[in-house]
Amino acid sequence: MANRKRDVQILLWVTPEEKKMIRKRMILSKTSNMSVYLRKMAIDGMIVNTDTTYLKAMYQEMHKIGVNINQLAKVANTVGTATPQDIEELKEMVKKIWLTLRSFQSNLQ
Repeated sequence: MANRKRDVQILLWVTPEEKKMIRKRMILSKTSNMSVYLRKMAIDGMIVNTDTTYLKAMYQEMHKIGVNINQLAKVANTVGTATPQDIEELKEMVKKIWLTLRSFQSNLQ
């Protein structure tokens, strides 16, 4: 106990209903420790959670495009040249990347 970083205790009395509400909000904030949650709320006033599922989708799409670009680059390096069709495919993939990035940007705003 002597080596505790936090050595001042604050007691808080709540009703059973208030405790349920606090616990529900704690779970929604994806915080597993009541003490951490209450300290964070008392100091900062809010906990912000962001939905990043669209980031995962964007990452997967960008990964697929990157794989396709690598396959075309391998063919070009093996053959020694890229065909106009290969270049057109690369342009389309870059266009997809830009559209994905624009979509990402609009989700941030």
